[in-house]
Amino acid sequence: MSEAPQSFGARQDGRDGARNRGGRDRRRGEAPPLYAALDLGTNNCRLLIATPAADGFRIVEAYSRIVRLGEGMTADCHLQEPAMERALTALKVCSERIKRRNVAGLRAVATQACRSALNGAHFLGRVREETGLVLEIITPKQEAQLSVAGCLNLFDREGADAALVIDVGGGSTELSWVDLTDNGLEGQTERFEPHRLPIRAWLSMPVGVVSLAERFPETGEDPQGWFRNMVADVSDRIAAFPHAEKLRPVFAGGRTQLVGTSGAITSLAGLHLGLRRYDRARVDGLWLTDADCAAVTERLLAMNPRERAAQPCIGPDRADLVLAGAAILRAVQESWPCARARVADRGLREGLLLSLMASPPRRRKRRRRRGGTPSPAKPA
Repeated sequence: MSEAPQSFGARQDGRDGARNRGGRDRRRGEAPPLYAALDLGTNNCRLLIATPAADGFRIVEAYSRIVRLGEGMTADCHLQEPAMERALTALKVCSERIKRRNVAGLRAVATQACRSALNGAHFLGRVREETGLVLEIITPKQEAQLSVAGCLNLFDREGADAALVIDVGGGSTELSWVDLTDNGLEGQTERFEPHRLPIRAWLSMPVGVVSLAERFPETGEDPQGWFRNMVADVSDRIAAFPHAEKLRPVFAGGRTQLVGTSGAITSLAGLHLGLRRYDRARVDGLWLTDADCAAVTERLLAMNPRERAAQPCIGPDRADLVLAGAAILRAVQESWPCARARVADRGLREGLLLSLMASPPRRRKRRRRRGGTPSPAKPA
C-alpha cells in the first residue's frame, strides 16, 4: 500500500530545525536529501521515505505489508519458513524502492520477532544476502525511545503533565511514562538525543497482538469471558512492574493523556469514526475517551471473524488480531487511567527518520585537481 505525500511536524515550540537543512540545500540549487526508515516487526513490514521540510519532514513514499513474521513462534521460538518468505517478499519491495529513490540515509531495524527467535540471526543473514538490506535488531529500550520520539507532536503539554505512550506490536508491547513538564522534549528534531527524552519509566512486555491471539485462540464461545481473560493476562504483567508507581499521584490528579500507536488502535479509531475507507488524516491525532474505546470493543465482540473482516478499517488481515489489540489497550486503560487517549498513526518509523535527519551524512570535501579544477565529489 502506497500512501500520498504527507507532512510531519515534531516540534512543540514552532521553531524548525529541518527548515535550515532544507533551505541550505535549496540555496545550493540541490534537491533536499531523502531518508528512509524501515521497520520489520512481528506483524508488519513498514517503510517510510521522507525529505526534511519546514514542519519536520515530508513523507514522499510509504509502504506497508502485513507479513506475520512471528506467526507460529509461540510453539517453538523459531521463525517459520512461510513467515520468513512473506517477510522476504516485502523486504525485496522495500529494497527496490529505496534504491530507486537513491536515499542519502537509511536506518532499517527489526524488533521482537527477530530479537526472540532462535533463528533470528540466520534469517537476517538471508535478508542481507537476498535483498542487500542490513537490519539492526534494536533493544526494547531503543524501541520505546523511538516510538516516543515519533509521537512528540501529539503530546498536549498545556493540558497534561504526563503521558503514557503505548506501542502495541505483534510480539511485544512497550509502555513509556513521559514527563511532559520536562524541557528534554524540546529540540529533538534538530538534535535527536534519546537520553534526553524525559521517559521516567518504561516497560517492554513480550506480548503483542500475534502472540496474545495465539495464546488465547478464539472459539466463538463466551466472547466476553475470552476477552476478559486476555485483559487479565496483560493486566497482571503491568501490575508486576513497580518502577512507574512514583508517577501514580500525577495520574490520579487527572492531568494525563494516553497516546496509542499500533495498527490495532488505528483500526479501532477508524471503526469509531465509521470510515468507509481508512483515512490517516482523520485518524492520526484523534482524541478518544474510555467510553469511546469500550463502545467500539463491544461492537467488535458482537461480530464474528467474517463480519470483522468486512469492516473497511480492519479487513481480513487484522480480523483475528484486532480484539487482542483492544484487550491490551483495555488492560492499560484500567491499570493506568488517563483523562484522554490520543490515536497515533505514527511512532517507530517516524522516530527513525528523526534520528537520521538529526545527524545527516556529511558530504566529503571535493579535492582539487592540479590547475585548480575540483574533482567530482565521491559519495559519503
